[in-house]
Amino acid sequence: MSEQTEITLPHNYTPRAYQCGLYNALAEGYLRAVAVWHRRAGKDKTMINIVGKESQKRVGSYYYLFPKYTQGRKMLWEGMDRNGFPFMAHIPYELRASTNNTEMKIELTCGSIFRVVGSDNFNDVMGTNPVGLILSEYALQNRAAWDYFRPILMENGGWAIFNYTPRGKNHGYELYKMARDDPEWFCELKTIEDTGVLTAEDVEREIEQGMPRDLAEQEFYCSFEASNPGAYFKSEMRAMKETGRLRKHIPIDSSLPVLTFWDLGMDDSTSIWLMQIAGREVRVIGYYENSGAALRHYVNWLKDWRDLHQVTFEKHYLPHDAKVRELNTGTSRLKHLKHDLHMDCEVVKAPKTKPDGIEASRRALSVVWIDETACAGDGYDGVEGLRQYRKEYNEEHGVYAMRPVHDKNSHPADAFQTFALWWEANKRKTDSPPPPKPAGRHCRERGSSWMGR
Repeated sequence: MSEQTEITLPHNYTPRAYQCGLYNALAEGYLRAVAVWHRRAGKDKTMINIVGKESQKRVGSYYYLFPKYTQGRKMLWEGMDRNGFPFMAHIPYELRASTNNTEMKIELTCGSIFRVVGSDNFNDVMGTNPVGLILSEYALQNRAAWDYFRPILMENGGWAIFNYTPRGKNHGYELYKMARDDPEWFCELKTIEDTGVLTAEDVEREIEQGMPRDLAEQEFYCSFEASNPGAYFKSEMRAMKETGRLRKHIPIDSSLPVLTFWDLGMDDSTSIWLMQIAGREVRVIGYYENSGAALRHYVNWLKDWRDLHQVTFEKHYLPHDAKVRELNTGTSRLKHLKHDLHMDCEVVKAPKTKPDGIEASRRALSVVWIDETACAGDGYDGVEGLRQYRKEYNEEHGVYAMRPVHDKNSHPADAFQTFALWWEANKRKTDSPPPPKPAGRHCRERGSSWMGR
C-alpha cells in the first residue's frame, strides 16, 4: 500500500497582509466580493488559491472568467509569477484526476471541476451550474456573462469574486459603487499606497520610460477618473475642464432655440444631445439616452423637457443611417419621425471615413461648453461617454486598431459626431446670435401641432 502525501492548502502560497481580507472573505460568510487592486498586486495568484481551497470544500463546477478566452490561456493557464512558479501549479497535481490542456479544464479527485472561460464565449458553458466564479479584469468583460451566471449562483448559494483595475466609469465602476455601499458585499480598493508593493518613484520611472500618466494613474492608483488608454478625446476633455468649459451648471436661455443631435440605435441605445448656440459659442445643456424604446418615447421625452424648461426647438439633426428603410416596416426612421411624429428633422451628411468623423468631433469639442450635471442621469452619462470613447486594443499584438470599441461610450460619441459634422458644415452661418423670436411665435409653437418645435 502506497504512502499518501499530505497536501496543505493554500499550496505554495502565503497571502500577504493586504491580501488576507479578500482571501478570507468567503470563510467569513461573504458570497460576493469586489477587489479593485492595482496592477502587480497579485490578483490572479490570490484568486487561483481561493478556487483551489473552495473546490475541496464543496464539490461543484468552478469557472475562472477573463474578458477573452485567449487571455485566460496566456495570463492564467500558462502564466507564471515573477519567480517562475506557474499559477496553475497552485492546484496540486496530486489532487487532480485529469487535466485537459485544450479545454483548459481540470477534474479533481474530489469530484469538482475547474475551467478557464472567456466572457467572449461564455455561451460554451451555458447550461452548466457553477458554484464558484472568478471574474478577472471584470471592467473589460462582457457584462452579459455575469447577468447570465448571477441567477444560477443565487439559486445554488454559490459565490462570485470580481477583481480588476479601473477602466473609467463603466460597469466596473458601477459595481464598485454598489458593493461599497452594500454590507452583504466584501469590497476593497487598494493602490500602491495601500500595499507598498511599488513606490511612487517606481511609477514615475514608468512614466519617464513612456507610460502615459493616465494609464499609470489607472493601473497603480486605481483611478476611475483617468481616461482609458486609447481614449480618442483625452486631450480635448482635459482641456475643456482646465479652461472651465466643463461646468456643473450652464443656464438655459429661453430666448435661444434648442437644437438636438442624435445617434439612432437599432438593437441598442438611442442618444440625444441638446444644445443652444449663441454666435460661435455652443452650450451643451442636456443629454438623454435610452434603449429598447420606440421613437415615440424620445419624442415624448423631448416634449416634456421642452415644456419643463420653457424653450422652443429649432430642428432635430439625425445621422445618415436615418434614411435607411427598415425591413419590418418598409419605411425609414427619418420618415417616421417627420411624417408620423411631426418632427422637424434633417439628416447630416456622413463622414467619408470613421476617422474623419472622430477628427470632426475633436475639433468640435474645442468650441463647446458642457453642463456636466444636466448631461448625466437615469444611468447614462454623456460626458463620461465622451471621455471614455476609445480605440480597440489588440491584446495579442499589443497595438491599437483603427476602429473604435463599440460599447456604451460609443452612443454619446456617435451622437456628438452628428453635431460635429453639422457644425463643420454650418459654423460660418452662426457667427452672430440669432435674432429674438417674434412675440407671438413662442405661443403658437406650444400649440397642439408639434412640428418638432
